[in-house]
Amino acid sequence: MSLPYNVRALTKRLLLHRCNGSSHWTRSFAVKTGEVGGGGRASNLEGSTVNVPSNEIVTPLPPLSQPIPDLPPVEYARPGDQNNATQVTRLSNGLRVASENRFGQFCTVGVVIDSGPRYELAYPSGISHFLEKLAFQSTGEFGERDVIFRELERHGGICDCQSSRDTFVYAASADSRGLESVTRILSEVVLRPRLSVDEIELARQAVQFDLETLGMRPEQEPIVMDMVHAAGYRDNTLGFPKLCPTDNVPKINRDTLLSYLGHHHTPDRMVLAGVGVPHDDLVRYAERFFVQGSATWESERSTSVHPKSVDTSIAQYTGGSKLEECAIPVYAAVGLPELAHVVIGLQGCSHQDKDFIAACVLNMMMGGGGSFSAGGPGKGMYTRLYTNVLNRYHWMYSATAYNHAYADTGLFCIHATAPPSHVRNLVEVITRELFTMQSRPGDQELRRAKTQLQSMLLMNLEARPVVFEDIGRQVLATGERRRPEHFIQEIEKITAEDVQNVARKMLSSAPALAARGEIKGIPDVKDISAALVNEGRLPGNRRLSLFR
Repeated sequence: MSLPYNVRALTKRLLLHRCNGSSHWTRSFAVKTGEVGGGGRASNLEGSTVNVPSNEIVTPLPPLSQPIPDLPPVEYARPGDQNNATQVTRLSNGLRVASENRFGQFCTVGVVIDSGPRYELAYPSGISHFLEKLAFQSTGEFGERDVIFRELERHGGICDCQSSRDTFVYAASADSRGLESVTRILSEVVLRPRLSVDEIELARQAVQFDLETLGMRPEQEPIVMDMVHAAGYRDNTLGFPKLCPTDNVPKINRDTLLSYLGHHHTPDRMVLAGVGVPHDDLVRYAERFFVQGSATWESERSTSVHPKSVDTSIAQYTGGSKLEECAIPVYAAVGLPELAHVVIGLQGCSHQDKDFIAACVLNMMMGGGGSFSAGGPGKGMYTRLYTNVLNRYHWMYSATAYNHAYADTGLFCIHATAPPSHVRNLVEVITRELFTMQSRPGDQELRRAKTQLQSMLLMNLEARPVVFEDIGRQVLATGERRRPEHFIQEIEKITAEDVQNVARKMLSSAPALAARGEIKGIPDVKDISAALVNEGRLPGNRRLSLFR
């Protein structure tokens, strides 16, 4: 298609005209500007007003470079005392109330309970999974869940319920002026749920949906973490599954739930924690809603035969393996191949152990992540699992270290993925990294890990819900809360020898192996034990090649 005129010729003529008559254009522009502005801006010798400041007075006020007369001296804001101590009060029924007041319009209040899958020895595994789905349903005072949500929405609130292996948490965040309503809702949800037949059936469907969804997702972390705990703590406490086994979904009924709640969700096993609330107000509401009145399981006794006390067993680390040969869905959109998932664990430290801080520093030093990180290039690039594993072996798709700490023990593990054809090599790479944990870290590496751990601690505690959970868990475990400054100082005290000692202590335990996917060539757990005392080399394996 041809243009109606010659663009190139027209442009050339315009440029030539501007070059020949530039002075004429400038003078014309200056004259017109002067006419419009009434002599507003000065001009240079050539008549241009470009970069020439105006001499007009545009305001009677003095310039900002001079102080305004007759004003009082300025008083600048100073940082106030943010060192709010956590207050703890024990009520007559054994409930502990802990709070920390913080500046802000919103608050987070919740109940942290000494409950979870580790206490399900005499019950069908999966009760905690069911209770998560039954949270914030109808109660004695609130006829249905929509009434609870409407009451929360009056104060701009949201709620959540989560469980771990040894704790159960109900929490809500709302406007601080709604503290009374939030506390009343929490007391109803925790102590007086109706647990109707219809609600239990809906929870059963939700649990079944969770299990089916996990089986169809390429991410396998929740499943393999359950498996490595089952391998490390076989048939006791922390080895019980967090996810409800498929066979137990139809077995859990109302009597089973009432029996479990009656023993484990009692006030003496709870902490009512709050952030951003006055302590006296929280104690007053706790006495009204948590002390007065009876719980559902006190007025309705379970008819089924269950134990009459709480299981107080101490976790027994056994080591061992749990393998599952199956097909794992692939990331079709990204084009990644089918991957085999392997987790190798060692006995770690409890959060009350003197070596706990050193274990956390070691975990930061190991680091890791995925080859395709959402954090962008360079995320965690100086950690050992990046520099020694992901950057060296192209067939390794992820390698991440985890440090699980509980009241009486812990589990330190590395989760890695690779195509099924490299499963044996993957295991050797991970065992070699576990073996080299006991080598002395360099000064720069140790300093980086400590600084990263300190910054992660402080950044996480900027979020109000994280502070709530920290208060609840610490008070539940020890009866008090240690300030972040304490942990910053303890991290700073860690030396290279401390890291080496905790690594040697871990390596003295039997390994726990969990694997899922196409894992036909995976070594036996005995071979892994032998590799951990032989520089990480599996028996009969050739030296690894970077190009294989």
